[in-house]
Amino acid sequence: MSLTDRAASTFTGEHGRAPGAVWSAPGRVNLIGEHTDYNDGFVLPFALPHRTAVAVAPRTDGQLSIATLGSDGELHRAPLLSITGLSPGQPGGWATYPAGVAWALRDAGIALPGADLIIVGDVPTGAGLSSSHALECAVALALLHTADRAPGSEGAPSLAEIALLVQHAENDFSGAPTGLLDQTASLACTAAHALFFDVRSGETEQIPFDASASGLEVLVIDTRVKHSHGESGYGERRRGCERAAELLEIKALRDLSVEDLDNAFAKLPGELRPLVRHIVTENERVLATVDRLRAGAIAAIGPLLNESHASMRDDYKISCPELDLAVDSALAAGAVGARMTGGGFGGSAIALVRTEDRERVERQVLDAFAARALTTPRLFTAVPAAGAGRDR
Repeated sequence: MSLTDRAASTFTGEHGRAPGAVWSAPGRVNLIGEHTDYNDGFVLPFALPHRTAVAVAPRTDGQLSIATLGSDGELHRAPLLSITGLSPGQPGGWATYPAGVAWALRDAGIALPGADLIIVGDVPTGAGLSSSHALECAVALALLHTADRAPGSEGAPSLAEIALLVQHAENDFSGAPTGLLDQTASLACTAAHALFFDVRSGETEQIPFDASASGLEVLVIDTRVKHSHGESGYGERRRGCERAAELLEIKALRDLSVEDLDNAFAKLPGELRPLVRHIVTENERVLATVDRLRAGAIAAIGPLLNESHASMRDDYKISCPELDLAVDSALAAGAVGARMTGGGFGGSAIALVRTEDRERVERQVLDAFAARALTTPRLFTAVPAAGAGRDR
């Protein structure tokens, strides 16, 4: 049974009627461009086939009924929530994310009549693959549907505006200081492409990315080390970048080039210099990756992936032993390039591998983890998929 059908049938079983619609949104892999989004920089994500689906029907009492189908097959229900009574910090737990979206839409002046929501997803949680944003984007679209403001309808917010609303929910309701990468990727990616996103200008470009046509695959290595923006050093890194920009009297680190680094370092305390170096060089790597993909030279991005991981490990210090092991063992087995992906402090790595080498790379990664008595990682091949939309 498809994810959409599971969401619809679960809704019918719970509420005794069919949903009015099912909307879904994907998780994402960030090919390159890590922590550059909140520095007004460049990112290059693509959407995963893994999605979160939300079956929805409007209510008339201003209440939210939210339930999610867990991996245990059980339906987990949140307490009935009043949309007008929502405030940051309440409710807690998994319901924070859908409730935060309703709060952000209400805060933007969008009148919500209330809704019954059933959530079903298969994006790995805690893997740095943006499961929370897949959930939030799908809920945003479902709630906009109940207000007759879904994409394609008159007066609907643009995808860029929806991304900002989801970011508002994430930052100011859930308390995670995320940038705009994940929301934009979930909403705006297209199949067989990576999304080149200039965060400052808001401009996007779909970059063809068909690795299989070049005899390559993107292998995702979920280390099973749980990743969390709220509990990691993500906020500390962001504040450090903002402090560096303030000391340099620039709007954001995006405004620096590699050639500016020596002069910039002379004005910065030592602890901020590695953060700045990562952001500036990472932006350069995104631009170089886009140039190589435009030229159809997919294998040529491998060294840039390797450089990105080294920068995140050594300068931004957001890697962990499991991520380093995943990258190092993949490269030792013949991967073209590899890097951690996502916010860091756990989560996943990606390896660009030749199709004929994939099984060998997988085996060497698994053996490396087993030799150190680490939790067996989850491995799968990622193919760029479509962004969010209405499934029925």
